[in-house]
Amino acid sequence: MRPLLRRIGIDTRYLLISFPLALIAFCLTVVGFSAGVGTVVVWIGVPILAATMMLARGFADLERRMLPEVLGRPVARPRYRPAPQGAGAFRRLVNPMASGQSWLDLLYAVVNFPIAVVTFCLTVTWWAGTITGLTYPIYGWILEGIPDNNGLAELIFGSGSALLNVVINATIGVLFAITLPVVLRGAALIQGGLSRAMLTGVAELHERIDDLAEGRAAAVSAEANALRKLERDIHDGPQQRLVSLAMDLSRAQRQLKRDPQAVEQLLSEAISSTRETLDELRALSRGIAPPVLTDRGLAPALAALAGRCTVPVDLDVQVDQRFAAAVENTVYFVVAESLTNVAKHSHATLCTVTLSKTGGVLMLTIGDDGVGGAHVAKGHGLSGLADRLKAVDGELSVDSPVGGPTVIVAEVPCG
Repeated sequence: MRPLLRRIGIDTRYLLISFPLALIAFCLTVVGFSAGVGTVVVWIGVPILAATMMLARGFADLERRMLPEVLGRPVARPRYRPAPQGAGAFRRLVNPMASGQSWLDLLYAVVNFPIAVVTFCLTVTWWAGTITGLTYPIYGWILEGIPDNNGLAELIFGSGSALLNVVINATIGVLFAITLPVVLRGAALIQGGLSRAMLTGVAELHERIDDLAEGRAAAVSAEANALRKLERDIHDGPQQRLVSLAMDLSRAQRQLKRDPQAVEQLLSEAISSTRETLDELRALSRGIAPPVLTDRGLAPALAALAGRCTVPVDLDVQVDQRFAAAVENTVYFVVAESLTNVAKHSHATLCTVTLSKTGGVLMLTIGDDGVGGAHVAKGHGLSGLADRLKAVDGELSVDSPVGGPTVIVAEVPCG
């Protein structure tokens, strides 16, 4: 009940305040724009137009401050471009007219006024009907009891008995009260939706463009880091073994005639080194494009990762469908890197991995009972996971106080 009353109060306040603001904004902007356009040929209209746009921007900012409470979500404020550094007085004067959002603010002041009139009338009507109808039993009996007032009572409340008038008007009041939250919410959403579209649409578009740019940068960074890691792993592992193998074979070739028994020992060591090199190459290939993930999907691939981890893993995969290759590769990479970090740094005795689907998002939760202290910062391993997730519009959150436990949550949009 309390959230409903709070919502009614917020919507009522917004709709009642919006009307006088819309009226003042409409009058000032229409007058200012008309005067500015009419006198622009003699240059007097230029400062008038600039002042009008700054005034419209001020009213737009007032509206943007009220929107988050009404819409239940934050709204972005557009970036109004400042005048270029070193610009002259005239350039600074006309700068408001060079911004597309300034013209939208001006147009909003005109378009919003009739909407505000309608929503204001609806608000006043529904509140008046609710209050008048529900309180009729109090003042209705008083009016009915005034001597020689039958004609007035019949004119105001209708003919019939006093009891019938009470029942009819109280019923009307109940109907108004029941529909009051719906009417107020609908009116607030209509007016708030118009405000959001005209006053924050450009800002939200810019934010989306910035997010896409960050995602591309994160993808490039993650790919570069992955390539550097792969190069380092190949250099430190298979490459060193192959160099050693080549040296052993050269030594065996030189000793083939002089000491055949020593050659046999060298060839045995070379074969063992070859097998170890192949194992390392297979491990590296699993990190790049694991066949089990490509052929069978996330559940078997994550089970294989859990089986290779040196820390016991409690795996709970609640999805059995296939997803886009980029999504599956990202989830696999996050789990693989997280389990590697757990094995190397956490000193944990148990790790849990849970994968579920909520709406259009895959929720991956990885926890351990280790020493904690993990965080997403540049130069740390988890920053690479954050970049990899950004590349697919995902998010990473880490809760790892010193002393543990650690909980990593990754959200990956899956369409």
